[in-house]
Amino acid sequence: MAVNRWKKWLSYFKEVHLESTSSIHNPSLHVSLVEGRHQLSTDDAIYSFDDKYDNFAQAFEQVDWKKFDCQNVLILGLGLASIPFILEEKYKLKFDYTCVEIDEQVIFLAEKYILKNLNSHFEIISTDAGIFIDQCIQQYDLICMDVFENDVVPPQFETVSYLNQLKTILSPGGMIMYNRLALTERDKILSQRFFDNEFRTAFKDGYLMDVRSNYILMNDKKGLINEG
Repeated sequence: MAVNRWKKWLSYFKEVHLESTSSIHNPSLHVSLVEGRHQLSTDDAIYSFDDKYDNFAQAFEQVDWKKFDCQNVLILGLGLASIPFILEEKYKLKFDYTCVEIDEQVIFLAEKYILKNLNSHFEIISTDAGIFIDQCIQQYDLICMDVFENDVVPPQFETVSYLNQLKTILSPGGMIMYNRLALTERDKILSQRFFDNEFRTAFKDGYLMDVRSNYILMNDKKGLINEG
């Protein structure tokens, strides 16, 4: 959806509200323009922010895209499609995306504001990420795990069993990026504990990348610019 130029200009000075809606999964969903970017948020958390979705934006800066052989990408938790937006707009990378999002209203907003303006191929599946993983037989080169309920990762996605399922659908030499909140000291403790206990059980070479207010947990450091 095209946005008036004056609204985009105004958004560099103050947040410009575009619309609000709700669903059975998210009682409040707000789309705004902030610094010229589309931001999707709830009352408690930011779900997407175009190229300023810093957790994945900073993580992608560390990937050696010239050496990482990536063709198909699985996104668990679509939001307003910041992940493909960053990869296509900043790195000029076009992949085949499978995007799993439980909230049909979020999918509607992503298609309305972002997806129609991208050139990559998208398969959008509206279902629970756990159900999808249970039934998935395809393998993916890059898996981005970005599932939150407001600012909390649902507990069913924090088990070793679930992480092992992710491992089975990861291509040889593939990369997992699992987003965790690290905004407060409590967030950091809980995310570090999850990494040390569950994540490293499933991925013994696991790597924790500190990206300001989030941690990105990876299956290993292969594919990064600085692997040392």
